[in-house]
Amino acid sequence: MRELTYFVAVSVDGFIAGPDGEFDSFLAEGDHMVAVAQRFRGTVPTAFADQVGVPADGGPFDTVLMGWNTYAVGLPHLPSPYAHLRQVVFTRAHQAPPGAESVDFTDRDPVDVVRELKSQPGAGIWLCGGGALAARLADEIDRLVLKVSPVLLGDGIRLFGDRPYAPSGMTPDAVTRYESGVVIAEYSRR
Repeated sequence: MRELTYFVAVSVDGFIAGPDGEFDSFLAEGDHMVAVAQRFRGTVPTAFADQVGVPADGGPFDTVLMGWNTYAVGLPHLPSPYAHLRQVVFTRAHQAPPGAESVDFTDRDPVDVVRELKSQPGAGIWLCGGGALAARLADEIDRLVLKVSPVLLGDGIRLFGDRPYAPSGMTPDAVTRYESGVVIAEYSRR
C-alpha cells in the first residue's frame, strides 16, 4: 500500500508560513539542499528543477497533494508546478487557471481521495501543504518529514492548522542536522 508523507518546511515554533503565506524566512540555500535534492527528488517545482539542472523524476513520490493556498503561491507563473507528478489540489471555491490542464482540482473529501490513492498502485504520495489540509489528513499521514529552519515566525499558518486537541503518536525515525542550521526530523505512524 502507498504511503502518505507530509514533507514540509517548518519554523522552530511550528509554522509553515507567515500570516499572509510568507515562506521566504525558510533557508533555501545551504548544505541541507543537496540532501533534500537527492533523498526527496521531485519536491522542487518542475520549471525550477529544469532551470538549475536538478533531476525531477525518479524520486520517492509520484503524486502531490496541495490545498489551494499552497498551490496558488506559484500563480500565475506556475499553473502546473509539479508537472512531473500527478497533482491534486483541494478547493471548494476556485476554478482551474489557464495552463493547469494537468492538475486535478477537486472539492471531494481529502480523506476519501487519499484512501483511494493509497489503494492504487504507484509510488509515494506527498502532502505538500497547507496546514488546514494537513489537519484534515492527520490520521492518514504515514510519515512526517519536517525540514526545520532555525527561525521563529511568531505567527502564521501552523503545521497542522487549527487541528483540535487529539493526541496521536508518531515514532521518531531519524534526525539529521546540517551546518546551515536546518534539521530534518523524520517520524512514522506508530
